Amino acid sequence: MKSTHTLLIPNMLPYHFNLGVKLLKNYGYKAEVLNCTDSRVAQTGLKYVHNDICYPAILVVGQFIDAIENGKYDPHKVALMYFQTGGGCRASNYVSLLRKALEKAGYSYVPVIAVSLLGIEKHPGFKVTLPLLKRMMYCFFYGDLLMSLVNQCKPYEITPGSSEKLAQELTQELGNKVGDARSFCKNAEHNFARIISAFTALPCDLTRKKVRVGVVGEIYVKYSALGNNNLENFLVDHNAEVIFPGLMGFMFYFVYNIMSDYTLYREGRLAYIPAKMAYAFLEKKEKTLNRLLNNSGRFRPSLPFKRITELIEPFMGKGCKMGEGWLLPAEMLELIESGVPNIICTQPFGCLPNHICGKGMLKPIKDKYPNANIIAVDYDASASSVNQENRIELMLANAQTESHKEHLD
Repeated sequence: MKSTHTLLIPNMLPYHFNLGVKLLKNYGYKAEVLNCTDSRVAQTGLKYVHNDICYPAILVVGQFIDAIENGKYDPHKVALMYFQTGGGCRASNYVSLLRKALEKAGYSYVPVIAVSLLGIEKHPGFKVTLPLLKRMMYCFFYGDLLMSLVNQCKPYEITPGSSEKLAQELTQELGNKVGDARSFCKNAEHNFARIISAFTALPCDLTRKKVRVGVVGEIYVKYSALGNNNLENFLVDHNAEVIFPGLMGFMFYFVYNIMSDYTLYREGRLAYIPAKMAYAFLEKKEKTLNRLLNNSGRFRPSLPFKRITELIEPFMGKGCKMGEGWLLPAEMLELIESGVPNIICTQPFGCLPNHICGKGMLKPIKDKYPNANIIAVDYDASASSVNQENRIELMLANAQTESHKEHLD
């Protein structure tokens, strides 16, 4: 099947996932990222998934089945790849929803590969080896860097579209190196520096006045243009610079929680040492990236993850880790400490972790930081995009007013 079937992967983070696909191809797999963002995706999902189910599940199932039905692929020659973290939300339970939807749609023979570091499922035709995992993590490091640099350049670029074009060229260049461990992994610091230099040379007008807006929330809706109605482009079109906390933060969070299970509950003893080693590895790469960004004199680094864990301590315990858990309000605090008080908390309608750890934390955060301008926006198949955009525009208007006051002071 490796030589005959194509792996279809739902899109969430374009730079990260496109590099991941190039990596899989280097390992002999045929793989493609699904990029359809048409409204029919949600409608297709609703045909096979109950509308009470979380919005990301509806979209992912809809995107998979839409891809099978649109005639581009032979249904007998595709496999669907889905990523699991082992949590209690979409990361685990939605795989069974996908299989039920395929059966209902008449495609029960289509294989579903649920990739999990915890080994929730076994797949004889696909194995996550240590070399593959390591290179996949580097794909995410490069993806985070490209996403951050594009977002810091896009509102100020002299030639519209030039930052995204540069990112695509660099993604292609990195994709050509992905098969060589030395070029892709061992020379990562050199590659990071080259990428930063390329963006530093990009013609930008930094005198333009922009409101900086951070986006947090459920991981799929936060990053996916399909999930958040192209929120990033909407904000840029409304004179804003968008800041997304990187995927590296979620990787830190995943590893940190394995360590916490042992320190808090004395569970997962065998996983504690590997998790500690992975944490040290992530910390080393984080320091390298932040040092290079600081040295550029042009781009802002993210806060160290260690500092983020300290910020959340007065607000929430580390045992609260369902879904995005304590990381969600911690990313709000990270943005505020970084000088970005304007925040959109994106959440699928009815998402329990988001309503508790996201929406439920707005009051205590605003009590401590009165200048915080935070709104929670629900995304759902039946939600009105006009209503969402009106609320965001009101938040932007408040941000503009506060920015004007600060300028006068």
